[in-house]
Amino acid sequence: MNSDFILSFRPNILLVWNAQSRVMILKTNDWKITLENLKVGWQSALNILATRGATLSSLNQLIDESEGSYGKIKFYYFLQKVIKRGGICHSVHTNGRSFATSIPLILEYQFAECHAEINQKFVISRFAYCHKLENNMFLECPLATAHIILYDWRSAAIIALLASPIDCKDINEQISQISLETTQKFLSLLLSLKFIVLVQEDGRSKEESDLSLEQWEFHDLVFHCRSRKGRHMYPLGGTYRFRNKIGSLPAVKPVMSNEVIDLYKPNIKNLKATESAFTNILESRKSIRQYASDPLTAQQLGEFLYRSARLKSIIKTERGDISNRPYPSGGAIYELELYTVINICEDMVSGIYHYNPASHQLHKLADKTEVLERLLKDAYLASNKQCLPQVLIVITARFQRISWKYESIAYSLILKNVGVLYQTMYLVATAMEIAPCALGTGNSDLFAKAAGINYLVETSVGEFAIGSKIIG
Repeated sequence: MNSDFILSFRPNILLVWNAQSRVMILKTNDWKITLENLKVGWQSALNILATRGATLSSLNQLIDESEGSYGKIKFYYFLQKVIKRGGICHSVHTNGRSFATSIPLILEYQFAECHAEINQKFVISRFAYCHKLENNMFLECPLATAHIILYDWRSAAIIALLASPIDCKDINEQISQISLETTQKFLSLLLSLKFIVLVQEDGRSKEESDLSLEQWEFHDLVFHCRSRKGRHMYPLGGTYRFRNKIGSLPAVKPVMSNEVIDLYKPNIKNLKATESAFTNILESRKSIRQYASDPLTAQQLGEFLYRSARLKSIIKTERGDISNRPYPSGGAIYELELYTVINICEDMVSGIYHYNPASHQLHKLADKTEVLERLLKDAYLASNKQCLPQVLIVITARFQRISWKYESIAYSLILKNVGVLYQTMYLVATAMEIAPCALGTGNSDLFAKAAGINYLVETSVGEFAIGSKIIG
């Protein structure tokens, strides 16, 4: 390691010094290192790493003055240990000011330093992205194990130029207010952390030649990385981050209209005694996209909703109400809502209805309109143009209901919950001998407008079509 980068401790590292025993303890929430019998050079080096930072050569000089070559070797292995635990930041400075700083995101961190040659062309990874966080601009990439704070407008400008293959000299021709040395150091930092890739002689980057990466879309890889452990240090799981800031949404959404339809309730005990065995239902499950000439009935729709999604009970807890329903849900939060878009259903008027799982009622929101027709047409296209759904069940999520508790994984949990609700609906429909089909896509913006809901507060995350089944 012969780095020109400015090295410093990661901000979350706490240094505890005992002057009498000359013991320094470095600790985070995840690890601790104890250093004993520290001489003046080591003390100075550690304090510099904890404050302004310095190059490795400057730190080695401090160690050399107090302990000589053997001390430098010990210090090198100490730094390697801290680096591998994600404890060292690498920075580029210009004119004594921070230009960019990398902050490790994982505990088993590796910094493989690379040198960007002045005449080599580089391009930024198509998975890299910038966003604002804590009054700074951050550069992140799911291929990297660190993120970079862009402290200077020129570092952000370089990122923009790297959208096309470019070398250090070309960058400096376009951004004259920066030295060639700083540009080269910054590109070396980006290259070391896999934010940029070398452009080959044929004009393609190594990333473009990677068949596994070629098959990932940007949003999928970012979502996968940020909603799982392993490549970030962001809080994850049930953190209840808004508990003392914002009240949680109620377990049951307030009614949306006064135009109410009471739905049929089946006798669950009778169904348990008379219905086909579970294995028969499971093995018979399949998507059906064509319907019988006689439409689905209001009784069938009522039974389907009751068996799939009714509210069984409310459970009071010190962190808000949770509930029990026929399908599982992460943390028993049940953020999903069901809306029925009625195309044709016996004894029911076409329109959009919200399902109230507590009262087992439908609340009418709108008559059949052009927007409703567009929703049905989208469902028709998503089902391979087989048939317009007789009833389209649109599944929405009250996003803040689940993000109030969960951090980093909230949307991931929503999609998992949609999946288990799909399977529950499939099995209920199969048992009832009606035609089910989960759809792969839908127009969330259009549905928010149709239902009169706020896209950022609640909108569609899944669609499920049902209709009467052709028997025989």
